Parts: sequence; C-alpha cells; structure tokens
Amino acid sequence: IRPLVLIIACPCALGLATPMSIMVGVGKGAQSGILIKNAEAIERAEKVTHLITDKTGTLTEGKPSVVDAQAADGVEIGDLLSLAAAVEAQSEHPLARAVVDKAKDEGLELPEITDFESTTGGGVQARVEGKMIRIGKRGFLEAENINIPDALSQEAERLQGEAKTVIWAGRDDQLLGLIAIADPIKKTSKEAIESLHAMGISVVMCTGDNPRTAKAVAKELGIDEVHAEVSPEDKQRIVNELKDKGYRVAMAGDGINDAQG
Repeated sequence: IRPLVLIIACPCALGLATPMSIMVGVGKGAQSGILIKNAEAIERAEKVTHLITDKTGTLTEGKPSVVDAQAADGVEIGDLLSLAAAVEAQSEHPLARAVVDKAKDEGLELPEITDFESTTGGGVQARVEGKMIRIGKRGFLEAENINIPDALSQEAERLQGEAKTVIWAGRDDQLLGLIAIADPIKKTSKEAIESLHAMGISVVMCTGDNPRTAKAVAKELGIDEVHAEVSPEDKQRIVNELKDKGYRVAMAGDGINDAQG
C-alpha cells in the first residue's frame, strides 16, 4: 500500500499575516516613541523620497543653554539678562527657557512686565516700567529702528558660525545687547541621517534659526538642503513645492508647528 500524503493550503494565512505584520510594526514604532496613525501611513512611508526636519529639539538635544552674553555700550550685563528673562519667562519657546535659567543662575531679580506679545518667527515684547522691551531676531529689532553696531554684528556672525543661536534685546529704540545660546546636536542625529541617505532619502532642514547657525549644523550632519529663518507657513510652502514636483515628503519635528499637511 502506497502512503498517501495530503497537503492542504489555506489562503486565510495571508489574511492573518497582513494585520499581524502591521500590528508588529505599530508596536515597534511605539517602543521608539513613534505614534503610527494607521496602516496606510506605514505603506506610504516606504515611498518617501524627501524628509524635511526641524532643527531645535529634533536634530539637537532641545536643551539649550546660554553660553555668551554681550551688552551694548552703556548697558550692564545684569540688566540685559534680567530684562530679557523677564519677557522670555512668558514665552513657550525652548530658547526662552535658556535665558530665564541663566538669569536665575546669576541670582538676578526679574522685573514685572505688562502687555506681553509674541510674534511668530520674530520674537517677543513686553513693557517694563513703561518701556518696551523686545527680544528676538535681528530683523525684529531693526523693524523698530533699533540700530545694531558693527562690532556686535561681527560678534554675532562669529558665534553663529560656531552653530550658536544669537538673539537680540532692545529697550524702546536702544539696543541692550545679544545673547548666544548653544543647543548640542543629538548623538544619534548623524547616524540617523546616514541611514536615511542609505535608503535614498534626501534630508532637508527647515528652521527658524539664522542661516549661519543652520548651515553650520547641516554641514556637521551632512544634510542635503537648508532653509533658514522660515515660518510655519514657509515650511508648508516648501512641502507643497516638493509634492508638486512629484516627490513623496515626510516631516519630522518636535512641535505642532512642524505638523505640516
């Protein structure tokens, strides 16, 4: 009697394997701090050609600290830091916390403020003893006719070339000085970008920081393209421009302003 071998194939295995692989993928993502919205997101991620990334808190540690402060002529460093910290204390920006922490470390008393306002992509301002204190980008102060002398301008360029972020402080139409902030690059950033390049993905940095600081960080990490001093609206525009060229674009960031459609 010849032995009879019966082989049974069931297509149900495929139906089980697909959702199981998706479930494992979602679980692995969660272990790495990545929330995957649905299965379609996993499928679309495989086709990504360009990754746009923020800088502060994404490529860097997101733990900035003040490393230098230079007051304008006739201004005390203590006044520069205390006034800047008083206004920045009302801001949610990570660089603002660095200024406040520096003032506290120096044992400075922060004056009371009123009329606080924040300008996206520009800076913050508030009144202290009736005078308007402005903290932010160079253009934010220059728009109010605050003159920045060549000596401090050159110092700012030097600091920015060292990948430090420079913010400016002014009182009414008088310059108070500059504050330089450093945010170390994450140890994993360079390896991550190299891995993305190995997969054929181009990396584009979009940051609100100044061009010199942005380019210094990009050069160290090997980033393909840099857009500096951009607003959330600019980031959306850059995403749309790449999509219009037929590229598949992903966005990486640490804040709601990086959640581009």
